[in-house]
Amino acid sequence: MPRTILDIHILQTVPPSNMNRDDTGTPKSAYFGGVRRARVSSQAWKRATRTAFTDLLSPEELGVRTKKVAEALAERITARDAALEPVAIELAAETLRIATGSKIEVPKRKETKAGEKGETAAPESSYLMFLSSRQLDALAELAVEGAADGELKALQQHLKENKARARKAVDTRHSVDIALFGRMVADSADLNVEAATQVAHAISVHKSDIESDYYTAVDDRNLDDESGAGMIGTIDFNSATLYRYAAVDVDELERNLGLGLRPDERPSTPVERAVVAFLEAFITSLPTGKINTFGNHTLPSAVIVKIRDRWPVSFVGAFEEPVPKTETGGFLRESCERLAEFVPELEKQYGLVGKGQSWVLRVGTETKALAPLGTEASLETLLREVGDAVAQRLGAGA
Repeated sequence: MPRTILDIHILQTVPPSNMNRDDTGTPKSAYFGGVRRARVSSQAWKRATRTAFTDLLSPEELGVRTKKVAEALAERITARDAALEPVAIELAAETLRIATGSKIEVPKRKETKAGEKGETAAPESSYLMFLSSRQLDALAELAVEGAADGELKALQQHLKENKARARKAVDTRHSVDIALFGRMVADSADLNVEAATQVAHAISVHKSDIESDYYTAVDDRNLDDESGAGMIGTIDFNSATLYRYAAVDVDELERNLGLGLRPDERPSTPVERAVVAFLEAFITSLPTGKINTFGNHTLPSAVIVKIRDRWPVSFVGAFEEPVPKTETGGFLRESCERLAEFVPELEKQYGLVGKGQSWVLRVGTETKALAPLGTEASLETLLREVGDAVAQRLGAGA
């Protein structure tokens, strides 16, 4: 049965920056094709994409990933029944233990620190827990159901009697970000969610060296006879033309999200919204490491989007041999010409010609070599047509 795979390929030029650094403060890098390349980790760009979702989707469609999940649930319990505030945090912790099988306890270091101040620390999970807003709401509703007298023991007994409902609450109505990026529940593997998207580490198409900036800062209250800087330091940076790639398994996304139930919308609406939101967020987002220092705000120079029916396919092989700079400087023009030659050849050899749909969003004359690779589109047109194509394919498979 044909699949629906969305491939996103991006060329983006980034000036001096340090978007994603290692434990020494140096921009991350990787060796590819025998030379050192600039690298931005997939985790960094997934985080940037998730952050961009807040401007594209409603809070009800998103989740929260935190160790402080008991506090998040306690807030919802209290909002539903203010009388439960004295036991809300304990009730939330017990609800989460029953629902996920995870330990929800006060970390020893925080318990000690809080005890020294005469305070009480809130319990936490031992790892980041990812729950949707709707899942937290469902758990809160279940928690307050047994609140006739507000006694903690009675509430805990009610939860134990409804363990199946509690587990179902965290395994249905996944948020868009959980459906896309997946979820691991270490103590209950059956609650894991398989990620519907894969994001590659972005790498430069060329050899990239790391440079250092020596900077000084002046003390504003220094007198005229007080020479010297108030602070000195160095910061590492690089600049690059990056190749970025992501793939979305639309069928897996549909399994994670389920069908829409609203009578005024088509059943595929939740998946369409998720695909379009991911596409826009991934294209336009930028990791914010040292962004105030470098102000490296750029948008992609070229975006190629393909809908396939069999495999996700990266075009990174076009850059295994590093792109040399042109006589006048720059790597973008040669990168586009590489892709324009590599993509048709790859698709021909693997029998992919004429299958699926392709779009190209490009800026500037340097990218004109990419025009034959797909239907040219602006961002607005791209989002609309990809959303319609996904809806059509899902409808055809229904």
